[in-house]
This record gives sequence, structure tokens and C-alpha cells, in this order.
Amino acid sequence: MPYGQFAYVYDRLMEDMPYPQWLHFLAKCWEMYGRPRTVADLGCGTGNLSIPLAQTGLKVYGIDLSEDMLAVAQSKTEYQQRAFSFAQGGSVTWLKQDLREWELPEPVDSAISCCDCLNYLTEEEEIAEAFRQTYAGLKSGGTFIFDVHTPGLLKAYAEMQPFVLNGEDVAYIWTSDFDEERCEIEHELSIFALEPDEEAEAGVYKPLRKPGAKYIRIDETHIQRAYPLDWLERQLREAGFAEVHQYADFKFKRPDEHTERAFFVAIKAKTEG
Repeated sequence: MPYGQFAYVYDRLMEDMPYPQWLHFLAKCWEMYGRPRTVADLGCGTGNLSIPLAQTGLKVYGIDLSEDMLAVAQSKTEYQQRAFSFAQGGSVTWLKQDLREWELPEPVDSAISCCDCLNYLTEEEEIAEAFRQTYAGLKSGGTFIFDVHTPGLLKAYAEMQPFVLNGEDVAYIWTSDFDEERCEIEHELSIFALEPDEEAEAGVYKPLRKPGAKYIRIDETHIQRAYPLDWLERQLREAGFAEVHQYADFKFKRPDEHTERAFFVAIKAKTEG
């Protein structure tokens, strides 16, 4: 495969993720708290949010630590631009950076981090570093919008596992080990993907459906930690954010004990001038 094996099948495995809901939620937040022109997508993966945001006319910086994910994102961008152009002013730039240390040539109007990226920061100081760096990278009055898995959801994962997918082109076995004291979960995935058709569009996984085609095994370990929501809000305020709002499960309501995915909107105070 031209990219890292997991990055290549990532979009196939994530095709049921509610990307339209994320885009709708972001749009509503920006209606409420200020429409941006420039956006940093922290933990952008293969660009499933960065690209459609750029298509609406935003200048987007897609930031991720994985070169393989960024390679897939870049090839998808090239395909999209051939299929139809971005709206006026729209663009996307891919950057390999750590979201705890990200830095751009210019401050941005908004930073986003979706699909529970911040749960992959498994030490409290890493969260604090990411919040401080994001605050520094925003313009006056800028917004930081992100979501996290809640402690309750990680516990539910541990109780529901193992998970199994048995598709024709992709299958997996997914087991989890939960550390209750740290509220940390370790996911072990064994993925079996039909080898790709090398003539498919770059960056798009298309299985080779020919006699003798083989399955490739991909082993992945993912560790996430969930933090109390009030603690996350305190860290945002300590980083300097003047205003913090919490929402639940793509809805503009306060989280409760049933919330699975919590959303935060943190706003940097406007300065004069």
C-alpha cells in the first residue's frame, strides 16, 4: 500500500461516523460565536472535516501527527479539486505537527478538534499544554471547539466489548482493557482488509475483487483517557479562555450523566484595537 496500512482503510472503517453532524454543529457554533475565515483543524486525520470546510470558502490548516493520514488527506484534496473547485477563498494546507505544540504563520479565528482527538492525550499536563498552545494560536475573540468521549462512555465500551465486524472487504476483532483508576481504555484491533486495487483513485480504499486476492492483517493499539468535564473547563480557564460552554451529543444542551460525547466551546477574550 502506498500509505500506512491503517491510514489507507481508515475511511472505510469510519464511513458511518456522523461527519455531517460535526459540520452542522460547527456551523451553528460559528453562527452563535462568530464566523471564522481561518480555521486550524487539530487532529485532522484524512481530512473528512478539513476538506468540506475548505469547500465552503474557509482557509483551513489541517494538522496531524501522522504522515500517513496526511498523505491520504493530500491525495483526497487533489481529487476534490479536480472534481470541483473550492469556494472563493477556500484552501487547505496540511501540516505534520503535534497538537500540544502546533504553530502557524498566522493566528486563526477558530481551532477545532473533533472525533475525540483530545482523549488520546493521556496525561493531565498534555491536556494543559494543548489548551495553552491553542489559546496562543487564536486571534482575539477566537473560538476553540472540540469534543471528547466522557468517562461514562469509556466504561460502557469496556462493558460492551468485544466488538466484531465481518464485512466482505474489511473485518475486525476489537477488544478493550479498562483502567478504572485512570479512566483509561486500551483498544486492541486486529483488522483484516482485502488488498487494495492499485488502479483505484489515490487515497481512496477500493478492494481488489479478483480471484486470488488476499487479506492483509493490520494490528492497531489505541489508548484513550477520559477526564471529568468540570476539570476540562477549569483547564481551559487556566489557559486564559474567558468564556467556556459545554454541550452534549451534538445538541445545545448541558451534559448530564447520560452524555457520551461532550462538546466544548471556549472563547478567547477580545482585546481593544
